[in-house]
Amino acid sequence: MVEVIFDDSFKKLFSKIKDNLLKEKIIKQIQKLKNNPEAGKPMRNVRKGTRELYIKSFRLSYKYYLDKNIIEILDLYHKDEQ
Repeated sequence: MVEVIFDDSFKKLFSKIKDNLLKEKIIKQIQKLKNNPEAGKPMRNVRKGTRELYIKSFRLSYKYYLDKNIIEILDLYHKDEQ
């Protein structure tokens, strides 16, 4: 199974979320990534090398290191802030 690590900015953002339902959705999507790391959409241009997963009007940005078998969760942002 894949190891998941979290960027400090994501940890800070996640701790500020007050909506428990949204937190549960995020946790479920991270579990989904553990089983299928390439489930997210590959990004292009400036974000090349990262992937995004849709979570009800938000985007979960992550990077998958195939050689190390690690997923780094980078950011969570609203889809209008792209």
